[in-house]
Amino acid sequence: MRQLSNHAPRRSSRLFRKLLPYAAAGLPIVLSACAVQSSPSPLGPHALADRLSPILQTSQDQGMRWGIVIATKDGKNLFSRNPNGRFIPASNTKLFTTAAAMAKLAELDHEAAEHPTTLLLAPRPHGAPDLILRGSGDPTLSDDAACQTDCLKTLADAVSAKRLRRIHAIIADDQLFADERWGDGWSWNNLPTQWGTAVSALTLNDNTAELTVQPGAHPGDRPIPHWSAPDAGLTLVNQALTVLDGKPELGLEKKPGDTRVVLTGTLPIGAPVQTLKIGIDDPALSAARHFRSLLREAGIRVQTIQVRHRLTKTAVDTPAPDAHILATLPAPDLKDDIRHLLKVSQNLHAELLLRRLALIHGNGSAEDGLTERKQVLTTLGMPDAGFSLYDGSGMSPYNRVTPQTVIQLLRLADRQPWGADWRDDLPLAARDGTLAHRFIGTPVADHLHAKTGTLAATHSLSGYLQTTRGQTLLIAIFANDIPDDLPHPTKIMDDLVIAVAEAE
Repeated sequence: MRQLSNHAPRRSSRLFRKLLPYAAAGLPIVLSACAVQSSPSPLGPHALADRLSPILQTSQDQGMRWGIVIATKDGKNLFSRNPNGRFIPASNTKLFTTAAAMAKLAELDHEAAEHPTTLLLAPRPHGAPDLILRGSGDPTLSDDAACQTDCLKTLADAVSAKRLRRIHAIIADDQLFADERWGDGWSWNNLPTQWGTAVSALTLNDNTAELTVQPGAHPGDRPIPHWSAPDAGLTLVNQALTVLDGKPELGLEKKPGDTRVVLTGTLPIGAPVQTLKIGIDDPALSAARHFRSLLREAGIRVQTIQVRHRLTKTAVDTPAPDAHILATLPAPDLKDDIRHLLKVSQNLHAELLLRRLALIHGNGSAEDGLTERKQVLTTLGMPDAGFSLYDGSGMSPYNRVTPQTVIQLLRLADRQPWGADWRDDLPLAARDGTLAHRFIGTPVADHLHAKTGTLAATHSLSGYLQTTRGQTLLIAIFANDIPDDLPHPTKIMDDLVIAVAEAE
């Protein structure tokens, strides 16, 4: 700015000397605005701080702890607040998991092809044979009526094609991964939910059971529930009520390890059918139940179901004498799944991806996955002191990252061959995923690809912002220790991002 102001008077003097003869002759002088107006320049760090600090002030006065870095792609920090503080990242953890997976996508695809979902037929010396349903960590296996790929029914049809009419046992085998169904520190009240459901190499229907509920005929009646799967292995206790009016307010309660599910709340007469989901404690056992139902529908009797879990972190080969492959399912498209899990913040799929990373140089345990992810990221150039992560999804309150480290991850990813695809996989403001309903009608709409994160007293938002000037900035915003009575903490974050988009 100093150099510009030093030259401005000389340019002005030359201009007035040229115009002086016209003024002396009494001729009119018209100056074009574009000739004298310089193009606006971006605000400097101090001016940006002047815009952002008032937005943060009220929440800071109430005890909220902020960690923020706004930076350019070439490494210049435009604004920071506690950049090297350690914050709970919530689902921003998925940035680390998926970046490592993108860097190792070729190896992951190879592993997936080596371990497809497999159905084996195992003859027994006497009586009907066994069926071994061996899981592959496929996150998309389904028995939904609309299923077109990775369908459990494809395997059931293979049994029918053999004209088998009696099966001794369905043995559900999820030993590809160690039997570590939940992450370190996961809150017990999250475990029965669809967000905290158990992790297994034999995953079906996102490891959830689905309950549909319609209103009763009269106020005071119990609503009418129905499990979408005929053999869910769960017992429903219906404590909900039909009411005259209001909004649907139903919920499911379940203690970890319990097969009882309690339906609570109210459902007004005339309300549409509600769909609720509950997490599964033993996904392999649940998959065996579903498979048995499909075989029964085909007229095939099944005497019993069994499960095989790997109780140690070290892989143990369980031979199946004389067993032969009856059918396999194609390996999942991991790149598509990365996009899906980032858009909707799918916890289970992120945990499965972490365990897939563990198969590259390990045995499919969560510990091996954590080691592989860190090794991949530090090889890319990440400082290992800047992040301590204990799961793949962000459900663990033990996780810690610094905002500056997240900025470094965003910058490093942007320089990779897969960086543009990974950026586009992030939710797009006002358009899709977890940002579909945020930034609508603002300059940020369509111009922010970012990962959201939510956990108790925690919110996060990190990604790539294109400003109104067309400049791409890197943002990492973390709010921890959010007071219970602070309304709409994401509103503060959104106001910050909008101010940055308009200021720079």
